[in-house]
Amino acid sequence: MTEIFKDQEFIEFVVKALVDHPEDVKVSRKVDEMGVLITLDVHPDDMGMVIGREGMTAKSLRTLLRVIGAKNNARVNLKINEPEGSTRGHRREEESVSEPVREERSPEEAVATPTSYEAPKQPEAKRTLDDVMNDIRL
Repeated sequence: MTEIFKDQEFIEFVVKALVDHPEDVKVSRKVDEMGVLITLDVHPDDMGMVIGREGMTAKSLRTLLRVIGAKNNARVNLKINEPEGSTRGHRREEESVSEPVREERSPEEAVATPTSYEAPKQPEAKRTLDDVMNDIRL
């Protein structure tokens, strides 16, 4: 049986909580002269959940891994393998989504007809990063 390290356990825990097919999450760890490389494989339908909008989820995962690595004096990187049969297509210029056309309004109209804004709902109880890290026994 292979040894599970804290960084590997952390990424596996978080990704399994995000995806619809947690049984297909596979995390491997490789150490070389460049540092630690965590490789992540997920179900093709879950790639969007792992990458996130504009790559923000993947970027956040990488940032958290770097924090864990810094705590252990190691450089940790995350590689997300694109699975066979992934539905993500490569955008070509003619297929790219154009920006929405904004309606021009005069300053008087803008003041008279404000746009509706609904604040995002706050979670019931906010947890600190320390609480989350303690829960996964780092």
